[in-house]
Amino acid sequence: MKSMPFLHSLRRLTAAIAAVSVLSGCASLSPDAGFGRVEQSTRDRLGHDVAWVRSDVERAAVDQRVAELLGQPLSVDAAVQIALLNNRGLQASFDELGIADADRVQAGLLPNPGFSFGRLRQGSGSEIDRTLTFNLSHLLTMPMAREIENHRFEQTRGVAIMSVLSLAAQTRKAYYAAVASEETVRYMRQVQAAAEAGAELARRQAQAGNWNQLQQAREQGFYADAALNLAHAELARGEAREQLTRMLGLWGAQTQFRLPERLPELPSEPNDLPDIERTAMAQRMDVQAAKMGSEQVAKRLGLTRVTRFVNALEIGVMRNSFSQDQTERGFEISVELPLFDWGTARVARAEATYMQSVNRAAQTAVNARSEVRSAYASYRIRYDIARHYRDEIVPLKKRISEENLLRYNGMLIGVFELLADARSQITSVNGYIEALRDFWLAQADLDSAQIGPIEGASLSPSLMPALSATDSAAGNH
Repeated sequence: MKSMPFLHSLRRLTAAIAAVSVLSGCASLSPDAGFGRVEQSTRDRLGHDVAWVRSDVERAAVDQRVAELLGQPLSVDAAVQIALLNNRGLQASFDELGIADADRVQAGLLPNPGFSFGRLRQGSGSEIDRTLTFNLSHLLTMPMAREIENHRFEQTRGVAIMSVLSLAAQTRKAYYAAVASEETVRYMRQVQAAAEAGAELARRQAQAGNWNQLQQAREQGFYADAALNLAHAELARGEAREQLTRMLGLWGAQTQFRLPERLPELPSEPNDLPDIERTAMAQRMDVQAAKMGSEQVAKRLGLTRVTRFVNALEIGVMRNSFSQDQTERGFEISVELPLFDWGTARVARAEATYMQSVNRAAQTAVNARSEVRSAYASYRIRYDIARHYRDEIVPLKKRISEENLLRYNGMLIGVFELLADARSQITSVNGYIEALRDFWLAQADLDSAQIGPIEGASLSPSLMPALSATDSAAGNH
């Protein structure tokens, strides 16, 4: 019965802690760790599905969907869909959601109390010490810590969204590069066949005495160059195809996917985007993330000011009993005395960190405006170049070739002039393939620049964890 006062004190402390816990709110893991917002954002911005594979059943469903998409020549939309479902690097970014959700819940849990028990003997007497302690400083700062972890959770979810959008943009670029390389290889094979025929004709003409050695050497050199260009084209095709394969997360028999024979046709008119800067400022996820990062730093500054004098505050209930004397009861509070460290340096560091985040946010906005202007200018110029090839250069070269063929049939020009004209036409067709490829790559860069930084653009390391927080800032936990 002597232990009843101690148990009574323990119950009072436990009741007080429980009351504070109710006031601070209950934390629980999200059913989907916030992945629903990632799915919704992907559907709204891209029109595609995304999956977080966490079981064998889900993996089987993804494999079946990928197999269906690979069963026909791959379109750009099918390529993006496969990447969003099958890329393992993207799956790893989704796993970060679970980690961030667990950290968020952990920040909202009360710390476990500490209990110590000691028994000392002195001659025939003994002393028993019982102490129950609780980290009061953690309890006082727990609401702020929870809010910070909530922001981190939102930012992690934003990173996942940005990873989805970035992968989609990279997949589009890899797709267009792969299709263009396939088209180039097919065309260069035709060129090589024509060059081989020309070289054989030159050899026969030289044997018959109709051509001199210089003319024969020119045709032989053209054939050698065509064979070399074909080898370079095949190398580029292999690299482009492997790049696309990595984006799609394919391996084994899946790597034998089929691509269309030609790039998509050039649109009839380019997109006119007069307000692209304003649109980008409203949509760019790195800009919104930088703003959120500054807000988070501001909250951290407030937390630093609250705890500048109280770094280690604990409260505890004590009961010491002796074998011969009366039992001691009471409580103990320990606090760090600010004799040497008044917290001034910590507050100054927090203020400097906040100003740093503000300046970085401003620079992010400047960079975003520049990137979107540059991407749009490149898009328009690439369109004009491709259209010039399509409407002017290629038709003109074709008409010249047709006229030269008529003159050759009329014996007005010789074979050498006809072959020289063929070389010029080859250059124009290959130039159009490259120009069309560059336009579609510029289109992908423009789409990417309106929602986030273009791949390869430099970012401040402090902004990397906060990328793409736009779609998650208002989300529920």
